[in-house]
Amino acid sequence: MKETLGEGKIIFISSPSPRRLFVDRSLPSAAPQGPLPAGPGLPEGGTAGVGKGQRAAPPRGWIQPSSLSVGSLETPFRRKGAGQRRGSHLRGGGHRSRGGVRGPPADGISALRGRGVCVCDRGEPEGESGSTSPPKSPRPLLPARPVSPPGSRPRRQLSPREPGGKDADGRSEAHAKVWHLYNDHFRPTQKGKVSIALSSHWIKPQRMTEKNIKECQKSLDFVLGWFAKPIFIDGDYPESMRSNLSSLLPEFSEVEKKYIKGTADFFALSFGATLSFQLLDSHMKFQQLESISLRQLLYWISSEYNNPQIFIVENSWFVSGSTKRDDAKYIYYLKKFIMETLKAIRYDGVNVFGYTVWSLLDGFEWHRGYSIRRGLFYVDFQSHDKKLIPKSSVLFYQKLIEKNGFPPLPENQPIEGIFPCGFAWGIVDNYIQVDTTPTQFLDSNVYVWDVHQTKKLIKVDGVFTSRRKRHCVDFAAIRLQISLLQEMHVTHFHFSLKWSLILPLGNLSLVNHTLVHYYQCFASELLRANITPVVALWQPMPENQELPVSLAKYGAWENPETVQAFVEYAKFCFMSLGGHVKFWITMNEPPVKNLTYTAGHNLLKAHAKAWHLYDKEFRRSQKGKISIALQADWVEPACPFSRNDQEVADRILEFDIGWLAEPIFGNGDYPQVMRAWLHRRNSVDLYNFHLPYFSEDEKKLIRGSFDFFALSHYTTTLVGWEKEDALKYDHYLEVQMINDITWLHSPSRAAVVPWGLRKLLKWVKSKYGDVPIYVMANGIDDGHNMVHDKLRVYYIENYINEALKAYTLDNVNLQGYFVYSFNDRTAPKYGLYSYVANQYEPKPSMKHYREIIDNNGFPGPETPELLCPEEIASCPECHFFRTRKSLLAFISFIFVAFIVTIFFIIYYSKKVERRYK
Repeated sequence: MKETLGEGKIIFISSPSPRRLFVDRSLPSAAPQGPLPAGPGLPEGGTAGVGKGQRAAPPRGWIQPSSLSVGSLETPFRRKGAGQRRGSHLRGGGHRSRGGVRGPPADGISALRGRGVCVCDRGEPEGESGSTSPPKSPRPLLPARPVSPPGSRPRRQLSPREPGGKDADGRSEAHAKVWHLYNDHFRPTQKGKVSIALSSHWIKPQRMTEKNIKECQKSLDFVLGWFAKPIFIDGDYPESMRSNLSSLLPEFSEVEKKYIKGTADFFALSFGATLSFQLLDSHMKFQQLESISLRQLLYWISSEYNNPQIFIVENSWFVSGSTKRDDAKYIYYLKKFIMETLKAIRYDGVNVFGYTVWSLLDGFEWHRGYSIRRGLFYVDFQSHDKKLIPKSSVLFYQKLIEKNGFPPLPENQPIEGIFPCGFAWGIVDNYIQVDTTPTQFLDSNVYVWDVHQTKKLIKVDGVFTSRRKRHCVDFAAIRLQISLLQEMHVTHFHFSLKWSLILPLGNLSLVNHTLVHYYQCFASELLRANITPVVALWQPMPENQELPVSLAKYGAWENPETVQAFVEYAKFCFMSLGGHVKFWITMNEPPVKNLTYTAGHNLLKAHAKAWHLYDKEFRRSQKGKISIALQADWVEPACPFSRNDQEVADRILEFDIGWLAEPIFGNGDYPQVMRAWLHRRNSVDLYNFHLPYFSEDEKKLIRGSFDFFALSHYTTTLVGWEKEDALKYDHYLEVQMINDITWLHSPSRAAVVPWGLRKLLKWVKSKYGDVPIYVMANGIDDGHNMVHDKLRVYYIENYINEALKAYTLDNVNLQGYFVYSFNDRTAPKYGLYSYVANQYEPKPSMKHYREIIDNNGFPGPETPELLCPEEIASCPECHFFRTRKSLLAFISFIFVAFIVTIFFIIYYSKKVERRYK
């Protein structure tokens, strides 16, 4: 480490374990010095990413914590002696019930005053998040009941079923004697510090009841308070232990209490060792839930033991024993623990002055044997020389130490600026609310009101009135939806037609004219409100893929006949709605995860034929534009320093996006990466996945069948090549899905990663050129109890700001942004309007989005004013007159001439009459 912890030395009362002896024999004399390789995309010695202005692009894969304080951190540790600024708005305000556990708010982060000292020690996490355990060893390497190694610090928990207090009493006195020995004879000359290192877990109640909270307090008392309370508080055991163990717990005399009390210069904590994550003795949980929240444990220690100085002497996670150098899982847990330490310091006022990672290198993991690894350096236990090879976590930890934490990254800082004139601000509703119930004015029957008996209307048989023509005002549901859209101030509204309802039989033999009229009315009313309709011809749904039953029954998109059926359906829609709709999407978010290669092949041909149909027969008269909308979530390599992970990420992007994008926006054929990978898999394994070939005519038909690039983006995922979790491993593509637990997540566990959108937009531009791009859908779910809608407010603001960076800094030709979704009635938990008791209520996120629309972005004091010409509200009736200006001028001339002629006739008639009189 580059800095020491003050002027003195630090001594722990703990003897070397067998593992530490192994470290002593194998450890080089010093850790590698000097700069390590920067890794792919990471400039050596610089900060990763792009900030304001024309800075360099962010490195691919560098770990970038979110800038939102409630879920992540962007701040460095404080240097020793520096003042500590606390974020009072997020400061932990936890309370404690009588006998309960104190704890800070669930989220919050930042600053240490000194560097950690690398003190390697032992520890056994049993399972991830207290639930999932790594694979067990083939056979137990130690007795079934764990026993502490000779000379190590106390490891065995005191069970309520057995006495064991005398051993603890002796250890406490032994520690106290050593502390007094050092304090009386060595401290004046050596100026060091002495403490005892204690392991602990964190526990949370199964239900928030007073009883469960007391049980949590008892669990911490039995595991940590057993030694901590005598030393840091009053020289005696916790009251919960006294009341539960009665005579089994030995008594301290008053002299012993005074002798033991205060015999620690700081609180040395081990979190993630034997006691953490899953207690070996399940009785110590007292039927409560174990948690990996280091922050809350730190806050509890600070509150319980009078805010002592805390030095985290052991903290870590683990990876599978088969994992070699790219230990992404280890990196993200390490990142989480260090971030929680920073949060405890900055927001909760906890006095933490040091942090130590466990461990330096892989070793024997007690009852787990060699089935898991925890080292920063990889050791091949089968080799003769046991050479140490640095893992990706070494590079991550080194960069973290160099920066003394997580300083704000330029690319995570919001920028000021506005979007261009004519930028499309939209909202999405996959399927609009369709209510074709006829109004009373369309009923031709005659009724009599029975005011004396039934008090009801009685239809008069055989008597009818004349029917009148249907009008758009007859659909009450349309007026309500239009008024909500006007309240939002959007300029575009994106929705999908229902192919299965418009043409129930899949052809023109049966047409639902009522539904078509409803869509016509809806589009025309949008135009009257100066909102541009964006209409998708087909939107896949779980049931029958939203295809007519006759087509879904006979193979759906696997059947080539579906291609021609789609073209006929598209032509009908262009003819029926083209007068009102100028912005078409052929297919919205084709489900690439569930499509076969044959189905995708036919889908591309159907899109291309529909595009050429519109281009040849309708574009000149309707003057619209048409393209396909693809779902495009960003994929990031899990290890930012791994070429293998980068290759995996590139491969997934080609399979998820390039599969359908490359034939249309690229060279007319599938990505070469896909063909090469499938050839390899089919030749090595038993797979037989055939990627069809296009003829030259089909390539010409598909290539260039677009007017813009429309994409839907929701989140970012991490991928790696090392198999770690079988449940999240894709054997077909040989990819491991990994979760960065420091990212913000929605209730459905969708990660909030705003910078992923900017990277995606840059990727599209670099791959397919300066094509106009529309973000056709971008949104996140919320929970029923999220009254203030804070997560979506943060999501919308930061994703739009990243889109602004792509437009301003990266020169991406971005022309529109649409939020998903309109309301909770059609898309539960995703709407900007809630729907309760047949009423629509705007959420705070809707008002925030409206404010961004009104400002056309994020203008600042120095942002130049953009004068945009007023757009003329368009309507279908106006189109008739605008295209016949010469005729209108002639009619106007005739009308004026007629008025003048009439005027002169009247004038001279009166003049003649006066003359005769």
